[in-house]
Amino acid sequence: MIYIIRERATNKQLLDMLKIWGVYIKIVVDIEREILAGGSEKHYQCEEVLLDDGSRQRDLWGADWNPYTQTIYFESIINIRPSQNNRTMIIQSPELRERITVVTNRLLGGI
Repeated sequence: MIYIIRERATNKQLLDMLKIWGVYIKIVVDIEREILAGGSEKHYQCEEVLLDDGSRQRDLWGADWNPYTQTIYFESIINIRPSQNNRTMIIQSPELRERITVVTNRLLGGI
């Protein structure tokens, strides 16, 4: 189940989003709106939900979040964006990583 998370996720939402992969949640973070979508099998599915909700493509970045270790893995095929100086699946910019971390910790931190 894909959720758009605008304020701190409930335990039910976290558990629902974990059902797909069990140990981590695929997320896409809108760094401008400071919201995220999570719980899909593929990052592009979360991306589509946020685009339908009014997000802009250039503001969306994919990652995986492990609630048990509170670890974020900044890797997704949707992150390959030469036009935004990111030529790999891994987010290269420390500033982008920090913004994603802040939003993720605020909305998902803890289980």
